[in-house]
Amino acid sequence: MNNFIKKTVIIIMAFSLNSCSDFLEPDSLSTFDTQYVFSNVIDARKATNAIYAHFGQDGFRSRLSSNFQGNTDIEASGELNSSTTRHEIFGIRAKDGNTDLRTVWDLAYKAIRDCNVVIDGIHKSKTYNDPLTSTTDIATYNQFLGEAYTVRAYWYSMLIFTFGDVPLIIQAPIAGVDYNTPKVDRNDILSSVIKDLIDIEEKMQWSDKNDYGVEQINREFAIGMIARLSLQRGGYFLTPEMKMDRRSDYLDYYKIARDYSKKLMTLKDRELPTDFAQIFKNECEFIVAKNSDVLFEVPFAIGEGDVAWNIGIRVNGGDAAKHNYGSGSNYMNVPASYFYSFDFKDKRRDVTCGLYILDVDNIQKFVGIGAISQGKWSRSFVKTPLGKTTDKGTGINWPLMRYADVLLMFAESENELNGPTAEAKEAFSRVRKRAFNTVDWPVKVDEYIANVSTSKNAFFDAIVNERAWEFGGELTRKSELIRWNLYNKKIDETVNNLHKLADDAFYGLGTLPDYVYVKTNVDGTISILNLNEKLAVAPVDPAYVRKPWLIDLKKTSDPTTYNNFINVYFSPYQQGHPVKYIFPIPSTTIVNSMGVLKNEGYNDFNP
Repeated sequence: MNNFIKKTVIIIMAFSLNSCSDFLEPDSLSTFDTQYVFSNVIDARKATNAIYAHFGQDGFRSRLSSNFQGNTDIEASGELNSSTTRHEIFGIRAKDGNTDLRTVWDLAYKAIRDCNVVIDGIHKSKTYNDPLTSTTDIATYNQFLGEAYTVRAYWYSMLIFTFGDVPLIIQAPIAGVDYNTPKVDRNDILSSVIKDLIDIEEKMQWSDKNDYGVEQINREFAIGMIARLSLQRGGYFLTPEMKMDRRSDYLDYYKIARDYSKKLMTLKDRELPTDFAQIFKNECEFIVAKNSDVLFEVPFAIGEGDVAWNIGIRVNGGDAAKHNYGSGSNYMNVPASYFYSFDFKDKRRDVTCGLYILDVDNIQKFVGIGAISQGKWSRSFVKTPLGKTTDKGTGINWPLMRYADVLLMFAESENELNGPTAEAKEAFSRVRKRAFNTVDWPVKVDEYIANVSTSKNAFFDAIVNERAWEFGGELTRKSELIRWNLYNKKIDETVNNLHKLADDAFYGLGTLPDYVYVKTNVDGTISILNLNEKLAVAPVDPAYVRKPWLIDLKKTSDPTTYNNFINVYFSPYQQGHPVKYIFPIPSTTIVNSMGVLKNEGYNDFNP
């Protein structure tokens, strides 16, 4: 829960964009105001807090961070034929009039605007440039600059993944300056923001030196973002001609990713916490751990944030409920193919994949094969229940980067440059060890890594898989599949694997369960007897009830038809060519640009 922003009155927001305005025509902030605000670190702190406020808006917390990030091989949502804006996004058929696209676009540029205000205000501050200013205050100003540069880089990264080439605005709003600027090549934007972070990160504070730890942008996260952005810059992207391409200098950026992930591992290494589930329960319990796995999590106060509202284990609440947790749903389900891609001994599977909902009687109910949820978060994990009638605004923080990500980015970039070296394998093993009991390490870690290290390609494939198992539900997969040029391939693999699971269950083949046996325990929890195997005979205990499982991947008794999870969720992504993940710039922005911006290419955005 955010203790950071809620304690501060934001004074920088003396200007705003009204509902009819466009990011290209910002209202100006007077020179007097900025000179005053950035003349001292107290008010500059309040101004810097403005850059965090946009994370609390609907355009981020339930749109960009979650709804915009499906469908992939590990997270999927359906109802693609619905006319709602959200389902137009799921179905990658949103046009320029889609209001969710406008909300995200406007929010991103408002956030960028406020970052520019902080950057410009500090650089022009007489106090910051005064040689007599104390070193402590200079260090504080530099930390603020680092926060602003990092947040700005994040928003540009997400704009690029969503819209492709976009305008690059790096000036604070000043009266008389023309902000009606054309698109800039996305690779040039990424190169620019990477350089910004490289120039500032050494002047930033580690999270354990900041007042609010990983709820505040910190040096660890900035270094991690350099690596992440560099992999994005070195990766593939969709051109307007509907081809996946990458720049010829991509290895230069893999080297940056390798060097900066290693820099963090050298300067601020930490052991990964052994309890994988507790990482996310900490967020549900409002525990902000320092020097642990999470490097930065978006800070939400109670009344903000949609974690465990639109993502997480479903909870049915309301006035009649026998619990006080409130109501929460889940928009991104887990494909059965992903569930069964885990090693059966991998402890991450049962944390990542939620197999129950909590009903109004405070009893767990087993879900069907098409309703496996993101199990890492639940409002029922909150120690002080949020209240029967609560729903949105849980206050549960959202992780944007974990140290495990840095370890795997190092392994990936080192492998791309030099193959599966000892260093790459060691970083990989640190992540994988946590997934298994120590008794299983010789086979599940050491032998496994030896087997996947026979070539660069084999090791890369193993990293692709490991990232799926490690970060399921955290909604980073879409951007990864894009930069790897694996989006359409992984969707095809998912559908083929689901077909096989369905056919095997229908025809009685294989060893996986077509039905499972479930019982409700005295404490209201459920036990599942045979998730990993078929049972030849029913269990002796009569409390176990047989439930359809993989058999439900067929829509009817017709062996040629599959259920909607297969037929509908992934159908727009199977077109025999790269997934058209780029969305059009909103029509209002196009009109307000007076001919500067246009939506061209990408099959003219036809579905």
